Amino acid sequence: MEQVKLGIIGAGNMGSGHINNILAGKCPEVALTAVADRRESRRTWVKEQCPQGVTIFEEGSDLIKSGLCDAVLIAVPHYQHPTLAIEAFEAGLHVLCEKPAGVYTKQVREMNEAAAKSGKVFAMMFNQRTNCLYRKMHELVTGGSLGAIKRVNWIITDWYRTQSYYDSGDWRATWDGEGGGVLLNQCPHQLDLLQWICGLPKKVQAFCHEGHWHDIEVEDDVTAYLEYENGATGVFVTSTGDAPGTNRFEVDLEWGKLVCENNKLLLYKLSENEREFCKTAKGGFDSPECHVEEVETDGENPQHVGVLNAFAANILHGAPLVARGEEGIRGLTLSNAMHLSSWLHHPVEIPFDEDLYLEELNKRRKTSRKKEAADVTFDTTGSY
Repeated sequence: MEQVKLGIIGAGNMGSGHINNILAGKCPEVALTAVADRRESRRTWVKEQCPQGVTIFEEGSDLIKSGLCDAVLIAVPHYQHPTLAIEAFEAGLHVLCEKPAGVYTKQVREMNEAAAKSGKVFAMMFNQRTNCLYRKMHELVTGGSLGAIKRVNWIITDWYRTQSYYDSGDWRATWDGEGGGVLLNQCPHQLDLLQWICGLPKKVQAFCHEGHWHDIEVEDDVTAYLEYENGATGVFVTSTGDAPGTNRFEVDLEWGKLVCENNKLLLYKLSENEREFCKTAKGGFDSPECHVEEVETDGENPQHVGVLNAFAANILHGAPLVARGEEGIRGLTLSNAMHLSSWLHHPVEIPFDEDLYLEELNKRRKTSRKKEAADVTFDTTGSY
């Protein structure tokens, strides 16, 4: 069987999971040929886990230059994503990048340009797009059968994190090391899904509370208000301090609403278009008839393995990707807009001033705290 020779840069929480999936035979069209990590403990782990044919490097740049790989999977701290991706494209390699695409859109735009110039396959590890519930929501909302969007609400607080999580790495939860908190670490998947299903809003007003529930300098509690071009509005709420947390995604449209919660997708289908009903109904308290049903899906949710297998299949056979790499800038645009709005204390239009965002980010990087590395790697199974 023809296989893609893959190098993984970063063997921490996410990288180790990808390595385990490949070694377990879940990705038959992928051959792991090299791994790079700056931490000696992780290189030792790779040496113990992987067969002798896997070459181990300390630096991702050395792996890229080695000639051992057709493609790389980048799973390192966020600021390095575009830098390593650009190096890989220039070396003629295909790239699969972990979320987020980067920390700020100006840098990610350069990465997208490098990808286009290279002609190589570029994909994002947006594994939540493989979830049958979100795929069905995308189909129903973008298909138009339910009419235009009127309102969007997503409260996503079910990824509680302890202080030990934030203390596990010297780069975590710092402006200079990570570039943000819950919006940049946990939420890139949801921000991607939000724009994938509902589109990007035209205006954002956000309140990002930094170190609200933990001893960190970045945001761990966010409430954002969204305005869309067609007049629809939305609210996005997230936190890593709620236990138990909530994950409820609701999209209200002209012909009803979709509610995704507790691993179910419910459709509240109206008998007629609400906008027309509102204009023609004779009674002041009348309401259109509504039928509630659980939406049937294909039940498939392959997550990270699905993305990696699609990436390999695209390289080998031209099969569709789960998420094109160039799309990573869209969810990051939403994240950056929320940060900028909170920093400036006023609404921000999309597109926003990318130079202003970078200027504000760099102010925070200059005063970012220096942490001692705890050298801890967690098992991420079931955390997504």
